[in-house]
Amino acid sequence: MSNRALLEVIALDVEDAVAAQAGGADRLELVTDMAADGLTPSREAFAAIRAAVDIPLRVMLRRTDGFAAGPAGAVARLVESARELRAEGAEEFVLGFLNPDGSPDLAAVEAVVAELDGCRWTFHRAIDRAADRDGLRKALADLPGLDTYLTAGSAGGVDEGLSVLVAEAARGGEPGYGARILVGGGLTLAHLPLLRSAGIDAFHIGGAARPSGWSRPVSTPAVAEWREALG
Repeated sequence: MSNRALLEVIALDVEDAVAAQAGGADRLELVTDMAADGLTPSREAFAAIRAAVDIPLRVMLRRTDGFAAGPAGAVARLVESARELRAEGAEEFVLGFLNPDGSPDLAAVEAVVAELDGCRWTFHRAIDRAADRDGLRKALADLPGLDTYLTAGSAGGVDEGLSVLVAEAARGGEPGYGARILVGGGLTLAHLPLLRSAGIDAFHIGGAARPSGWSRPVSTPAVAEWREALG
């Protein structure tokens, strides 16, 4: 098995997806509305992107800005979105919900994960807002399909979270630490040597794939620069 690192790129539409794949992305995170940090895309958007590229797609399940799942009705709508996306062929997802006190909202997470029926999924940067990262990891450890944490190590981004990321990577064999660390959130090329030397092998970019800003599509050369840096 190769030690090629995984490069995941945020895609909003078909143009982004095609450009990211052309640049060497291994996987896409599909979202809409980056003004709200990324919400669930429509079934139609997913279908169009699925038809345009052949790399894996992880689809965001999130209805509101912030990390609260919302009231019971909102959770039911998330479950419905998951059902519709799976019917369209989605096989991988991204989600994560916290209670107001910073503990994981297990009721919401479990309701959505039950609908995923074993599909693989990422718990996203809600972990960086958790009151107790270690406690969150242990509370979620046995949920089916959880194979990745998207994290900067800190709510403030990778610059502030480097020591946490390195420490968590070193705990790989412990209960709650079996999921892959996918680093994202203010990630720059300058961070890669330290993270790679710590054994981290998965990286997530959004703004870094768009040198002209979020109003412009993904840049194939920008993604290719990351692909080359990661080997």
